[in-house]
Amino acid sequence: MPEQSYTYIIVGAGLAGGSAAEGIRELDTKGSILLIGSEKHLPYDRPDLSKKLWFGKKKLEQIFLHDQKFYDENCIQVRLGSRIKELNAGEKTVKDENGNRYQYQKLLLATGGIPRTLPIPGGNVEGLCYYRYLDDYLRIRKEAKEGKSAVVIGGGFIGSEIAAALNINQVKVTIVFPEPYLVQRVFPDYLGKAIQQHYVERGITVLSEDKPSSFIKCGGKFTTRTSNGKQVESDLLIVGIGIMPVIDLAQQAGLKIGNGIVVNEYLQTSDPKIYAAGDNAFFPYQALGQNMRIEHWDNAVNQGKWAGRNMAGANWPFTYLPYFYSDLFEFGYEAVGEVDSRLETFADWQKENDTGVIYYLKQGKVRGVMLCNLWGKLEAARELIKKGERVKQENLAGLIR
Repeated sequence: MPEQSYTYIIVGAGLAGGSAAEGIRELDTKGSILLIGSEKHLPYDRPDLSKKLWFGKKKLEQIFLHDQKFYDENCIQVRLGSRIKELNAGEKTVKDENGNRYQYQKLLLATGGIPRTLPIPGGNVEGLCYYRYLDDYLRIRKEAKEGKSAVVIGGGFIGSEIAAALNINQVKVTIVFPEPYLVQRVFPDYLGKAIQQHYVERGITVLSEDKPSSFIKCGGKFTTRTSNGKQVESDLLIVGIGIMPVIDLAQQAGLKIGNGIVVNEYLQTSDPKIYAAGDNAFFPYQALGQNMRIEHWDNAVNQGKWAGRNMAGANWPFTYLPYFYSDLFEFGYEAVGEVDSRLETFADWQKENDTGVIYYLKQGKVRGVMLCNLWGKLEAARELIKKGERVKQENLAGLIR
């Protein structure tokens, strides 16, 4: 028999899991909650690990969703540093790595994602950092002293942000990535190339259209060799090449899997007693009319809270349009919808490649909007996407200011 029984069990004490506990308590103040996670830290805002903490805009204690007092006052039992290894959907139980079993009435899989690793010689060399967790920040922040050098692998969100953060903190940075320009997945080429030039002007060495072939560590220094024959020595070696959704428990339970754990509009999996939210959930994005999996902060917060409410009986379809944001030196942006550089784009600049709006279109309809150094306009962007109307590009000029 299970050692303990709970009304709600949340597997994953990240942002989605912590937000789900809040959502449950909005509607159910009495049902027992177990929030269990493998990290030793309470739920925290992950974006700050590559943004505000590096720029002195936030203190470490400010990144946590809540302090321990909040969980105590709301009767949310938190177990940290504990990994769930088994899920038995038939018995409605989960078991942790120490053999403790817990029974649930409703279960949320908020297991997030784990960093992608490099299958190359030295891909697991001691000291290499696959950057994602608070412990990674704490370690790298301590080592990233003025005058040190770093190689950053990856030109996407994490790679571009951590390269900028290190540069601002007087670390000599080399960034290596296979695409022709930074953040190619979302930036149109004209914007990506302009931002990349800014990195070069800041003193960052950019090795685009290249990738690491091996890593070696000797005498406390890393040597990165690349496919194009480059060889770079550094004090720090950081890799940020994306994540893979954690779906092992869902697979074990026989739940439907797609690009993540498949959920319906209520965030229920193929087992109606089990929900999923956050980086691992493949959900119906209603405004875009397609299933998607989104790996951003705003989605984790809102989807987690929505799942919690539905676990407590709300039964509300998830209709929210999550946004994401980044800060790359003086260039900051917020984006919502399908922001994909493979789509047709129309740029309405107030200042070229700096301030303005980029519209992402498919078959004449606005699918996504990027607001560049333009703040407070997200709702206008969301409404435009929701309309789903065909629009002429010339009519987009001056539409959002």
